[in-house]
Amino acid sequence: MRLFILKRILTLVPTFFGILIITFAVMHLAPGDPSELIAQNALNAGGVSAGEIIDKTRAGYGLDKPIHAQFFLWLRRAVALDFGNSYRDNRPVIKKIWEALPVTILLNSLSIFLIYLISIPLGVYASRKAGGLFDRISSIGTMVLYSLPVFWVAMMLIILFAGGDFFNWFPIAGIMSDSAANLPWYGFAGNVFWHLVLPIACLVYGGFAYISRMVRSSMLDVLRQDFIMTAYAKGLSVFDVMVRHAFRNAIIPIVTLFGMLLPAMISGSVIVEQIFSIPGMGRLGFESVLARDYPVIMGITTMSAFLTLAGLLLSDILYTLVDPRITFEAGK
Repeated sequence: MRLFILKRILTLVPTFFGILIITFAVMHLAPGDPSELIAQNALNAGGVSAGEIIDKTRAGYGLDKPIHAQFFLWLRRAVALDFGNSYRDNRPVIKKIWEALPVTILLNSLSIFLIYLISIPLGVYASRKAGGLFDRISSIGTMVLYSLPVFWVAMMLIILFAGGDFFNWFPIAGIMSDSAANLPWYGFAGNVFWHLVLPIACLVYGGFAYISRMVRSSMLDVLRQDFIMTAYAKGLSVFDVMVRHAFRNAIIPIVTLFGMLLPAMISGSVIVEQIFSIPGMGRLGFESVLARDYPVIMGITTMSAFLTLAGLLLSDILYTLVDPRITFEAGK
């Protein structure tokens, strides 16, 4: 197992650097120049000519160098977790990431917990009642939910429950109220969770529909196998057969999806965070792309790529824990 992990890490290293190289190249080859945006801001404030500002900006940020030279300069700093300063406000990128990261982790952690809490029991029960009324209703309902666009659902929730034409139950934007800092800890936590109700609802419904259908499909494949009939013939209860035997063999696809949760917690949801004005990683990345803030984009990409590869490695390790028959040792 240790040898397998070592081999996997050695293969992930070139993949990681390949992602960074491609992202860096595509970002710089896209039309537009961040120095022009910086120069425009300086001109609005008054000062020297645009051409002079652009030349000084490109020289100051190293944008006048070839792309490969810019990449190696950035990589040398990134090894020490120094992603440079933002082009927009000249703040350190790492500080901006650490400010947005807790918000996205909280939002996605609650969403992922609710997705698995609802979808796994629903998928197991639907497989137990395959072809029945509950299975048909849940199949239609989950298909409808999965087909709904996130931005449309977000707008409908705002219109219905956040000061639109019907109810005004939930806040429309932000992560907390302006006076939340003066509340006791339980009031502060309640205020934050109240602001997250609608964003979490937008993040949950799609994943809930997808995972519940996957659990149902995996369970049906296992329930058709001979060892399930043997377990029933031995007199085991339905709970023992479904949970201890069938579900344990059907959980491998769920483990594969679980490995992708780490990058999801970092990248966040761009659409949801932008619509509800949540200061998380998704909104930070969206605004950085619009402003061509290269250091922030590369900082977010680096963390997302690292966690994506780490999640894939974690999935491979979890396979052996879920099913002892799986081994990565040579010759077995």
